[in-house]
Amino acid sequence: MAEQAARAEPAAAPQTPPVVVKKYANRRLYNTESSSYVTLEDLANMVRAGRDFVVFDAKSGEDITRSVLTQIIVEEEAKGGASLLPEGFLRQLIGFYGDSLQSVLPRYLEDAMSGFARQQEQMRRAMGQAMGMGGFLPFPGFEELGKQNMAMLERAMSLFAPFRPADQAQTVEALRAEVERLKQELAEAKAKSGPG
Repeated sequence: MAEQAARAEPAAAPQTPPVVVKKYANRRLYNTESSSYVTLEDLANMVRAGRDFVVFDAKSGEDITRSVLTQIIVEEEAKGGASLLPEGFLRQLIGFYGDSLQSVLPRYLEDAMSGFARQQEQMRRAMGQAMGMGGFLPFPGFEELGKQNMAMLERAMSLFAPFRPADQAQTVEALRAEVERLKQELAEAKAKSGPG
């Protein structure tokens, strides 16, 4: 629960305590803040709105938030349309359970998703600025941002390949060099874009 509350919002913003949801034996979810029953779809909408919540088993008091979030993902994937989780990714993810790198992967995925979300927000801001100038004006910044997103995804997916122990030191050093290069690119991009 503390881990989820800490992730909910940046430290600079006042934190709203997470909504407490209780799951009963009949599989119904009860939002204690609104005093109403909710669905997995309601919880998915809360996530999209940036509202943090925790889910407890009403009988045992066990924190089952991860399980409920996983159920939400399964339902979203089953809705049809474009899937966010390709089959190959899911197979690779399953392969990491019980692997020696299992403890590293969650943090890496969380950092990769945070970076992707930051880039997505930058793109939204740039799009808003372009629209604010009296219409859509194509500019090279979007192309570069797209290339960076693709490179980040390719690096993320390459980490799902099995590691050989002899390569780990080289891999760590290569990742450090890549992080430094990205920091420099980001600083250059910020300098080019000026204040804002």
